[in-house]
Amino acid sequence: MTTRIFSGIKPTGHLTLGNYLGALRQWVTVDQHRADALFCVVDLHALTVDHDPARVRRLSRQVATLFLAAGLDPALCTLFVQSHVDEHTRLSYVLECTASDGEMRRMIQYKEKSAKERATGGSVRLSLLTYPVLMAADILAYGADEVPVGDDQAQHVELTRDLAVRFNQRYGHTFTVPKAVLPTVAARVMDLQDPTSKMGKSHADTSGIVYLLDEPDVARRKVMRAVTDSGSEVVHDREAQPGIANLLEILAACTGDGGPAELAARYSSYGALKKDTAEAVVETLRPIRERHARLCADPGYVDEVLRAGAERARGLARPTVDAAYEAIGLLPAR
Repeated sequence: MTTRIFSGIKPTGHLTLGNYLGALRQWVTVDQHRADALFCVVDLHALTVDHDPARVRRLSRQVATLFLAAGLDPALCTLFVQSHVDEHTRLSYVLECTASDGEMRRMIQYKEKSAKERATGGSVRLSLLTYPVLMAADILAYGADEVPVGDDQAQHVELTRDLAVRFNQRYGHTFTVPKAVLPTVAARVMDLQDPTSKMGKSHADTSGIVYLLDEPDVARRKVMRAVTDSGSEVVHDREAQPGIANLLEILAACTGDGGPAELAARYSSYGALKKDTAEAVVETLRPIRERHARLCADPGYVDEVLRAGAERARGLARPTVDAAYEAIGLLPAR
């Protein structure tokens, strides 16, 4: 039986080197070839905080285009936009009726983001509390067996598993219980200016973030200006030398020429390591930027990929969501 995979990216900022090395590349080189894989622009998740509607639309298209530019092939996998498939929101409410308030308030990202909103005087949207249930719906609607995620999202997959098991126990077997699959290499690329923080696409300070569409000179300059550590010895030690460890992990992921510790032994200076890492990053991003430019010149192709992807996704999700509606006690439409 074929394994089914679901994963997605929020259009809350321009995609970064971290998005590529931590997720997209594995989707391209491994996941779309070994499984029935669905990859989604999860645009509804971008609405949980204050946002510019035009920017969300623009970034949603850009993310979809970068999926294709990175090498996802619509002949091998299903690419679509979350809001184009109504089954996500249909199932989300049913799962809200399965989840508890306490579960939602224990989610780490809710605690962090709500605290940040309150600190700036903003109001916390209810969707910020409940969006992990929508994330569970994203996964369970398709009967996904595996969910490739970064380690910061593993808690959400655990919630998804809990909700699937609880629903199945209460109302009869309806959902496949998925498992999180963490990338084995460069699972977490860190900010070049703050190597204790993840390279996030929505950070206010962009000086330590390499974007997939950065011009070569811009990407090179960001890497060359990366924060390093006291001392001069090049070693791979995330605790003692987080800046150098981050550069070594990026270099290892971009070149595939040995592990971070092995690469460290080849360098006697930070400058040489930065130079090689910068060039490796530029060469890794070059084909993505070139394919993105070609795809932008043919927007009709991207539209058709997303239309066909949503149609297939809808066909896969609807039977499961209909079964969940019936199982929980809703009268079927005739």
